[in-house]
Amino acid sequence: MPDQRKLADINLGEKFELFLVVTKSESKLTKNNKPYLDLYLRDKSIELPAKYWDFNPAEADEFTEGKIVKLRGLLEEFSGKPQIKIERMRPTTAEDSVLHEDFLPVSERDLTKMKEELKNHIDDIQNPFLKELINLILSGSNYEKYIRVPAGKAWHHAYIHGLLEHTLEIVRICKLVCEFHPELDKDLMTTAAILHDFGKVEELTFETNFNYTDKGKLVGHIVIAAIEIEKTACSIDNFPTDLKNKLLHLVLSHQGKLEFASPVEPKMPEAIALYQADELSAKTNAYLMATKHSTDKNSRWTNFIRLANTDLYLSEKEDQTGNFKESLFDN
Repeated sequence: MPDQRKLADINLGEKFELFLVVTKSESKLTKNNKPYLDLYLRDKSIELPAKYWDFNPAEADEFTEGKIVKLRGLLEEFSGKPQIKIERMRPTTAEDSVLHEDFLPVSERDLTKMKEELKNHIDDIQNPFLKELINLILSGSNYEKYIRVPAGKAWHHAYIHGLLEHTLEIVRICKLVCEFHPELDKDLMTTAAILHDFGKVEELTFETNFNYTDKGKLVGHIVIAAIEIEKTACSIDNFPTDLKNKLLHLVLSHQGKLEFASPVEPKMPEAIALYQADELSAKTNAYLMATKHSTDKNSRWTNFIRLANTDLYLSEKEDQTGNFKESLFDN
């Protein structure tokens, strides 16, 4: 991968040349029936909308979702948000020496340490049925996908190894809650936390870009996980039916509300604790990522974020010397 600037570091009004990956592409017509290409492009740092006005429709297949392109463009503002105006664009070749992994964001946490932490949490489970269940589900190719898949397409932990990072946060929160309330079933909560989003290994694609699979759209990660738990539990001799049903309930209710796509709402103390732990991990990460990737370097606020239903306040920015300005009149 050639050394290049981060897309997030490009300033409004600045021209640039970068390799980027296409995350969305659609041929459209202007009011004058002139064809143009409406795209989203990304590198590891950020995803931005783009317009390719001087577009030849015969080249559409060269710029479809998942393709890596090299472009010359201008970062401009449209409706208060940054947008790339593409001046020239071409598909990459083997000589460019670029790979999709060069453009996919990756967790900042050390993968080896996260894998070891996951193993320790599983080893800490005392219930033999739950421990066997997890070890059977998280094996082979399932395990390899589990430690690599993002937790989401865009909202939270939307990067390689994101699901593993998100899961470990939830397990630690659940264990902390169990310290306050030792009457809670820690083994059940730990198992549910580890498996609650397991279905994302089949819901999301993450090799060339983050997107939903057909199965993910038709079935959803919650139901996918529940089916796998039911199937695996039934393969274990004498797996207690009540234990299986409680685990299924925690997984099925972990998004808290029917309108949030939970098939059922939490009806156990462990289930409500898991739901709140999931919310805390997901929303804290999402808000942090939104502030980190804010593109307006002159504002103390992000753009309006639809999923948060608000804009977010940014910490006071440093000047180029690294010192905070005490006054607007400081030079």
